[in-house]
Amino acid sequence: MSKTIQVINFMGLRKLAVIFSALLILVSVVSLMVKGLELGVDFTGGTVMEMTYPGAVEPSDVRATLQDAGYEDFTVQHFGSIDKILVRMAPQEAETQKDLIAKDAKSDTKAQLSNNILDSLQAKTAGVTMDRVEFVGPQIGEELREKGGLAMLYALAGILIYVALRFEFRFSVGAIVALMHDVIITLGFFSITGLEFDLTVLAAILAIIGYSLNDTIVVYDRIRENFRILRKQEPEGVLNTSINNTLARTLVTSLTTLLVLVALFIFGGESVHAFSIAMIVGVLVGTYSSIYVASSSLLMLGVTKESLLPPEKEAEDADELADLP
Repeated sequence: MSKTIQVINFMGLRKLAVIFSALLILVSVVSLMVKGLELGVDFTGGTVMEMTYPGAVEPSDVRATLQDAGYEDFTVQHFGSIDKILVRMAPQEAETQKDLIAKDAKSDTKAQLSNNILDSLQAKTAGVTMDRVEFVGPQIGEELREKGGLAMLYALAGILIYVALRFEFRFSVGAIVALMHDVIITLGFFSITGLEFDLTVLAAILAIIGYSLNDTIVVYDRIRENFRILRKQEPEGVLNTSINNTLARTLVTSLTTLLVLVALFIFGGESVHAFSIAMIVGVLVGTYSSIYVASSSLLMLGVTKESLLPPEKEAEDADELADLP
């Protein structure tokens, strides 16, 4: 007895999915334009200081102490626990490039700044200790911004060429649309929440591009095969069948990846929190986009079985397979 396989009608919901994705992208773009990203010292330059207090401390109290000491343009937040504070200080006026060259003592300037801040905090609260100090020059931060943006553009350009050669040009456009969808929404999430965007998050964005592309390629492979086998079905039916064929693989891959990322977020420490959050958001959005955005884009671009017709001999074999019971 033959079993009837229940096919989930994903493409039947594609209009709602398009509206949902458009709203997410609109909110993300507006937030990026109005609020922007909370760039870390990796990109802006400046000094990062991690300090431990003898007991619980409020960031607002630390902020007030530093303002009374005459410091400007800095942020203060908890770092891992209520007794640890992270201070991010933008480059101060005394740290201009001209002054640094004249002094020829960049490390001394950094040490002087961190020591002065520590002295100011210890004068208010005894027992404060400095755990870590990092310094990034403004010129280095600008260079990292430029190279990070170029790395993302090069990755997208390489993907466009690869997918166009392996499948068909409209497939490559669909893949790029899905990838841009994932990247914009992930960036929007960081803009809306105000989480720091540093080099680890940029690395996560590039990893998301690779992860989402891998998932999309698996679905596209099955779509191409089914267009040649299920030649009597309409494109929407072929896409539904293909997504259902790969659904188990997509969900298992996403769930196992999320388990690792959640464990990394919980047990990995503050240094990888931003990375793990970006990856979690990217995996969730990437799984959704490989099912709806990438496949729906093919229908919007007018992909049909004629555009993927194999050579004549292969077409005859495919017809015979399609006629089999």
